[in-house]
Amino acid sequence: MKSPKHLFPFVFFGIYFFDVSLSFGQHRFMLKNTAIEVEIDEKGNLTTLKNGQTGHNYASGRPLWRLYFDNLRQNDNEVFAKNNVPAIRREGNQVILHYASLSYKGKTIKISLTLRVILEEKQVRFTSEMVNNEPHTVVREMQYPLVAACQIPADHQLLTTYWGGQRYEDPNAQIRAFNATYPPYYPPSQQFLQMDQKYPTGWGGGGLASNCFGLVGKTQGLYLGSHDETFQDTGHGLRLYPSKKFVFDELEVGFYKYPNCLYGEKWACLANVIVPYSGSWHQTSKLYRNWVNTWWKHRDEPQWVKEMKGWQRIIMKHQYGEVLFPYTDLGARVKTVGESAGINTLLVHGWHNGGHDNDYPNYIADPQQGGQATLKKHIADFQKDGGAVLWYYSGRLMDKNSDFYKKGIGKQLAIRDNTGAEFNDSYRFRGPGTFTGTYNSRTFAIADFRKKLWQNELKKMADQTIAFGAKSVFYDQMGWGEQPYWELNNEFPIPYLKSIADKSAILGALHEYIDKKDKSLAIGIELLTDITAMQVDYIHSRYGATEVLNPDWEVKGEKPRTTNFIDWFRYTFPEIILSDRDIRDDTDIERRVNHTVLKGLRNDVEIYRCRALIDETPHYQQYLAQINRLKERFKDLLLLGKYVDTEGVQHTSTDVEARRFDNSNKTAIVLTQSHLLSASTTLKIPEGYMFLETGKVGEADIKPNKNDIEINLEKHGLVVIILKKTN
Repeated sequence: MKSPKHLFPFVFFGIYFFDVSLSFGQHRFMLKNTAIEVEIDEKGNLTTLKNGQTGHNYASGRPLWRLYFDNLRQNDNEVFAKNNVPAIRREGNQVILHYASLSYKGKTIKISLTLRVILEEKQVRFTSEMVNNEPHTVVREMQYPLVAACQIPADHQLLTTYWGGQRYEDPNAQIRAFNATYPPYYPPSQQFLQMDQKYPTGWGGGGLASNCFGLVGKTQGLYLGSHDETFQDTGHGLRLYPSKKFVFDELEVGFYKYPNCLYGEKWACLANVIVPYSGSWHQTSKLYRNWVNTWWKHRDEPQWVKEMKGWQRIIMKHQYGEVLFPYTDLGARVKTVGESAGINTLLVHGWHNGGHDNDYPNYIADPQQGGQATLKKHIADFQKDGGAVLWYYSGRLMDKNSDFYKKGIGKQLAIRDNTGAEFNDSYRFRGPGTFTGTYNSRTFAIADFRKKLWQNELKKMADQTIAFGAKSVFYDQMGWGEQPYWELNNEFPIPYLKSIADKSAILGALHEYIDKKDKSLAIGIELLTDITAMQVDYIHSRYGATEVLNPDWEVKGEKPRTTNFIDWFRYTFPEIILSDRDIRDDTDIERRVNHTVLKGLRNDVEIYRCRALIDETPHYQQYLAQINRLKERFKDLLLLGKYVDTEGVQHTSTDVEARRFDNSNKTAIVLTQSHLLSASTTLKIPEGYMFLETGKVGEADIKPNKNDIEINLEKHGLVVIILKKTN
């Protein structure tokens, strides 16, 4: 009698795969190589997702997927994998699960699914295909793959790409805390607790700069990436399900895609991968960047942008009509005060007659201040001796009270929702009183930037910038995803969920447009998403050195610690120039400014929310001046060097933070600490390097030796160590 074929291993592209038959008749379908082991049981459950090097299994035998459809009676009809049994087979390096139809509340619905679990060299790819043959039905959401009741070691933290990076010490506590902030009656909290995260940044919650996340420990972790070249909206699944009634302690992670698959249509997704990896969190960056490199085309920035230490950000005329800075201030007081802190770049809001966040997109110089000719002169005055003016426009908003909207083409360009109504946005700025900001704010329609008419407006903004002689056009809010435009000509309204890809393409076209006129002119945008960051020269980012967000969150005695972790984006995309964004007064200056040096961020100087200059925060002014002298001294590394985070840095103290920058044959290592009165560390000189020189701000003692450097840092002290290759 011959043994069944599935008991024998076979080789596929050098990888061993097994299909193990259990003694009691159940079948399990295993794929295995030296890095990863993944196994599916006969019901389609994920029984194994194992790191081949450490032996840790993240899976626990739970279902792989969940699906939601709408019909004419109800939305969000939930189909569970546990109520459906697939036909399963193994072909080479993949396990294929096929559902010819699905069962929903005991009834058969004509939606077929084919799921593939594919073991590639260093990752597991989870693909899905569906065909909707159920009349009067649209499949809205596919949650797959899911790692339910995820088994994570005690040291694993949740790493997201929220605004470029966040770390949460306790993933479960964070999800509970996030759920506690929902408005009453919003989520079905009796079923699960959820933390909303969505790629890309912007509409719909989330604010994710990149399409991946991880559960990261000191020596291993779990990477989840949606390597999706369509850049469609993607939910990052973070839920807690109850192990028993109202005890929410079972972590589920995965991806949510939105097929919006109508009757008679097909849909597929080949993008989602999971990797149990060994090493530090840096592996998540490397895994994501390896995929990014297949499409990344970032152009080289103008040299003046590379050497830019930061900018002052001011509002010249505010929404409610107050002139905070007349045009004559540009080349006079604004220039002088900025230079006193080592800043010769200026980001100008509210320069036009309507004032900031008012009358968009009518950008007309204030005739009472001399109009365009006067404004152009004062821009030139500011830019003498190498200064740079960054010229502000809203890239997406149309004031509903403007002639452009009421009498022009604005209404033709407005994005519309699932009922055909306009999406509107409001900005509520206050003067000294409360009435204006509470009741009398501006309301905006949002432009559909896919339309040529709006793209022409964006080109006009670039042309006006060139005419004024400014060195950069700045498009506000163009770095994030947008409200979806809804197509209403089907049985069900269908949203367009690939807006970020279109924004990226438009920004790329704008850069090509201005490059033909002036290659030294830069494009800047607000907000951070990788695909849009690729197309521009600098980003007005979201935050700087705030350590803990929402410290008042407390659920059942838990206070989850949240750390801003821009380190992730800086390490993954070191060529992208980012600012900080949270120093608005004269408090906690040293720690926050030192953080910008440590992470290689440019300074966004926005005193009292852009209503004042840095001379009204004299401590900030004085300290930033010292820091910028240090940046200028070592600009070939601190500004022009590649940020490599902590890789290649070895020192002895956990109380001292250190980061590395490389350029050609030299390296800078920045060290600082802000928690102790004094802290000492010994920095090892890497093999093949020698000590060259050092610089510092604050109190610090530095003693170079042959193989190491002894450093003592007083609180807020900052040291830069310069090393040079010996060969």
